[in-house]
Amino acid sequence: MKILGIESSCDETGLAIYDSERGLLAHALHSQVKLHAEYGGVVPELASRDHVRYLLPLAEQVLKEAGLERRDLDAIAYTAGPGLIGALMVGASTGRAMALALGIPAVAVHHMEGHLLAPMLEDPAPEFPFVALLVSGGHTLLAEVRAVGEYKILGESLDDAAGEAFDKTAKLLGLGYPGGPLLAKLAEQGESGVYTFPRPMIDRPGLKFSFSGLKTFTRNTWQDAVKTGDESEQTKANIARAFEEAVVDTLMIKSRRALRQTGIKTLVIAGGVGANLRLRQGLQAMVDKERAQLFYPRIDFCTDNGAMIAYAGCLRMLAGQHEPLIINTRARWPIDELDSLT
Repeated sequence: MKILGIESSCDETGLAIYDSERGLLAHALHSQVKLHAEYGGVVPELASRDHVRYLLPLAEQVLKEAGLERRDLDAIAYTAGPGLIGALMVGASTGRAMALALGIPAVAVHHMEGHLLAPMLEDPAPEFPFVALLVSGGHTLLAEVRAVGEYKILGESLDDAAGEAFDKTAKLLGLGYPGGPLLAKLAEQGESGVYTFPRPMIDRPGLKFSFSGLKTFTRNTWQDAVKTGDESEQTKANIARAFEEAVVDTLMIKSRRALRQTGIKTLVIAGGVGANLRLRQGLQAMVDKERAQLFYPRIDFCTDNGAMIAYAGCLRMLAGQHEPLIINTRARWPIDELDSLT
């Protein structure tokens, strides 16, 4: 089965073609970073318009790279949520229209399920069951994964997700957009131990997260530095380092707790924050001590992309799932509401 995947949930237009027999054939991505940079964040209306502009040209690009014609496609998969509703509607309506015109089925894909399954595109791929740490711009959660569609939420963020905390902290430090990668880069220049930041909620039982207070602590630390005239780049880098270490330690501690609680020896990390090098190193050190395994997608597939949607859609299509002639997108969509394929 050859399936075209469409990802348009936020500020990146991603398309890919996945073949159930040959694997990933082609993928392409258009980022809207430059478009939103002057506003310091994503402008939903502009994001939707940009998806309209690039979606079909990217579809033609991946078809060409895969050596296929539209008539060679067997199905279309598109992100139906969660995400920005206007951006989702662009991808969903385009995917549904293409499927109708070609006389092939279409399947709606959960954005976070796409992220969760992205490591399956690698070799070797993780085997079920595993614990998944999903850390993207808008989501931070730990889930027990027994099979595709069998997701038990172990803990999630009560307020800001880790990615949001990175971006907001970068903004208060006067960094550009997108803030997360810039803050991580600045943290590389910082000295460890100059500042000690709290590790939120690690002293409480359970697996829930909260990063809003850490963001406030960072702001207060920076404001105190400004008041004393210590506004140097090194001070800013030291604060960034302390913030990053606090987030990484928190994610690492909660992930270890999830592995021990479930008895599972495989950890999967996915989502944009999963590209953070310090997080990857910290989790690797942790799983080594736990005699467990760590899996994550390649850097290109940590952020939003069409490959993960094509792959997840292919699995659901092969299981007999497809959408009726309606378009149903959801800005909010709990991942544990998905149907199991077993």
